[in-house]
Amino acid sequence: MKLGSPSRPRLLSALLISIFLGSAPATPAQERGELRIATSYKLMTLDPHYANLNENTSLLSHIYERLVYQDENLELKPGLATSWRPLSDTQWAFKLRDKVRFHDGSAFDADDVVYTIERIRDFLKPPSGGFRSYVSGIKSVSAPDPLTVLIETDGAVPNLPLFFSSLFVMNRPAEGFETTEDLNAGHPPNGTGPYRFESWSSGESLRLARNDDYWGGKPAWSKVTFRVIENPAARVAALSTGEVDVADAIPARDVASLKQRGARVASVGAARVNFVQFDVARDTLPGVTDKSGEPIANPFKNPLVRRALTLATDRGILVDKILAGYGTAAAQVFPNGLPGTSANLLPEAPNYDEAKMLLAKAGFPDGFNLVLAGPAGRYPGDAESLQAVAQSWARIGVNAQPAAAPFSVFNTKRAAGDYGVWYGGTSGEAVDIILHTLLASPDPERGTGALNFGKYRNEAFDAMLARAESIAVGPERNAALAQATELVMADQPIIPLYHFHHIVGYGSRIGSYVLHPRGWTTAMQTLPAME
Repeated sequence: MKLGSPSRPRLLSALLISIFLGSAPATPAQERGELRIATSYKLMTLDPHYANLNENTSLLSHIYERLVYQDENLELKPGLATSWRPLSDTQWAFKLRDKVRFHDGSAFDADDVVYTIERIRDFLKPPSGGFRSYVSGIKSVSAPDPLTVLIETDGAVPNLPLFFSSLFVMNRPAEGFETTEDLNAGHPPNGTGPYRFESWSSGESLRLARNDDYWGGKPAWSKVTFRVIENPAARVAALSTGEVDVADAIPARDVASLKQRGARVASVGAARVNFVQFDVARDTLPGVTDKSGEPIANPFKNPLVRRALTLATDRGILVDKILAGYGTAAAQVFPNGLPGTSANLLPEAPNYDEAKMLLAKAGFPDGFNLVLAGPAGRYPGDAESLQAVAQSWARIGVNAQPAAAPFSVFNTKRAAGDYGVWYGGTSGEAVDIILHTLLASPDPERGTGALNFGKYRNEAFDAMLARAESIAVGPERNAALAQATELVMADQPIIPLYHFHHIVGYGSRIGSYVLHPRGWTTAMQTLPAME
């Protein structure tokens, strides 16, 4: 993202903090009625702890809040917690914000934080991608007074505050734990956020009303309606005709035409990665055959094959053509320059001759056939990326049949093992979070590998990552994470493709839209136009 002047980053940082923490109340001239947002995010549940997916964390952030907030530089800022400090290697104290109330009028206090942690750690049995890994290292949590939370961990967890930047705080009920089924069946979500829950129709809409008693100041919009429009062209059309005020996940190819029709566009580089992931565990794979269609032994177990496919992937086409420049070619899990990234890992230009030699050395001189699966409409350029990668791989004799499906279908089939190689994407609070969930060996007890659907295992990498995670946040930790990343990427368990840019369009009722690299879509980012 280009910035107009050296002072712009500081101003943007302050604005983002005020917007997301609600500390910039609307003036009377700014107050507006209903804000209409067309979103690609299909809210799957009203349980804020069930699944760690952007569609849930983004939309539910109107209702619930976190102890810690992460700004646009991925730095930690006070949320419901005003401060935190380590008491020892295994003990932390969090001081909470006073005079905060839930939507039902009950006071927020330390007991609600205790309940939140215990619900995630001890009660929920979520699918892959849940939040348990963030609290699995917590041995005990207590509330010595209403505004203090003491946490004891099993071992050193130097980035515990970072974990809390992902956890929404729930109100403790009179007894027991609220179930996901209860929340989805009509128990009104009860948070401390700037908007109150009104109604939800799964896959269609979420309606919210302003929380006039919000601790951070009165929000600008009296009503907010999210319309789920999964088709990108339909979102663009809704914005162009004025049916909605804001539309997220705008395809890069539509930016110019939107601007011509009077809409404005905001964009920012995403703290995420899109990639190709291999199943390296099973002996044979669905959809992977020789050229005659006969099943073959899993070729992706051989690092030479993974390296060959990496060298045969043209990232430049993906970024320049499919993303129309609204993206950055990737060689690791976060864009270069962010904390924990390696300056030594840079995207490579395709080298088809070397790729062919590696395939031949691996025993596949004529290549092989495969089905390359992926979601359609989930990420910018996802279906087109499947086609482009398939065309690149065809140049070395690997015939890839693209198989794009709606994300819900794709996700179910991937979890069921129906694919041998697929395109995917993930985001996270920090480099180590993605390394921990995407590339570390699957281990339910340690909470690692929740998104490692390929079942990749590398003991040396696991040890390096564990060492990095034991270091306090700072330059030494960042260097250790960079070294661990270099080690694992040399083995190519995934092919990083690109870091796309989040693009949001907005109409005349909107004064400005402030984007966050985590890709959230919220009313709090949307400032009304001045009269």
